[in-house]
Amino acid sequence: MGIKSNNLGKIYLFITSIFMLINLYLIFIWAPNEINLGISQRIFYIHIPLAWLGMISMILLGITSIIYLLTNNIKWDNIAKSTAEIGVLFLSLLLLTGIIWSKPTWGIWWTWDSKLTTTLILWFIYVGYLTLRAYGPQGSQGARYGAILALLGIIDTPLIYFATIWWRTQHPELNIGPAANVSNTIDISILQVLLFSLITFTALYIFLLIERYALTKLETTTKEMINV
Repeated sequence: MGIKSNNLGKIYLFITSIFMLINLYLIFIWAPNEINLGISQRIFYIHIPLAWLGMISMILLGITSIIYLLTNNIKWDNIAKSTAEIGVLFLSLLLLTGIIWSKPTWGIWWTWDSKLTTTLILWFIYVGYLTLRAYGPQGSQGARYGAILALLGIIDTPLIYFATIWWRTQHPELNIGPAANVSNTIDISILQVLLFSLITFTALYIFLLIERYALTKLETTTKEMINV
């Protein structure tokens, strides 16, 4: 069973790698330049999927933390810790790509824009969760404290999405999603590349989550054996 599972993992990784190569071709060669932002807009094909997965990961973290507290099934806590580690990685890359874009566009590396600030808060919540789980109370008590932080992250997530609507902000308006400005039309080619990029990065996230969960499960089992 282990060999079969390992082979499936390799096939999934190979397919995801092919998708990523195609995605890079679409981003840097096939997609047209956006009329207003020009070539700098291409970073959004990476920036937006990172934002999407960074927020989805926090929601998953909160849900699995609550399920663990209700069921006391360690599987859910392992998923929570795994998605937190991947989430902070994606959110860190999100902030980095945003900083890279803002310098040539706004002339500054960082501004306390409402969307940027709420995103930074979410990053600190991720880091706080991982720090708490690593150095704080262990077992159900640590998971309980972590769940509280995760709930704060879930509250912050919609604030990030709606920031450009609720507050004055320099950040570009929403062009996709339920709250998108319908007056903003997107070139069909740009939209196609963005959707493909979202699918590709989501596939990568799923692979990383599965692999990290397997390692977290092994770590948990090892600790239990040592404690026994």
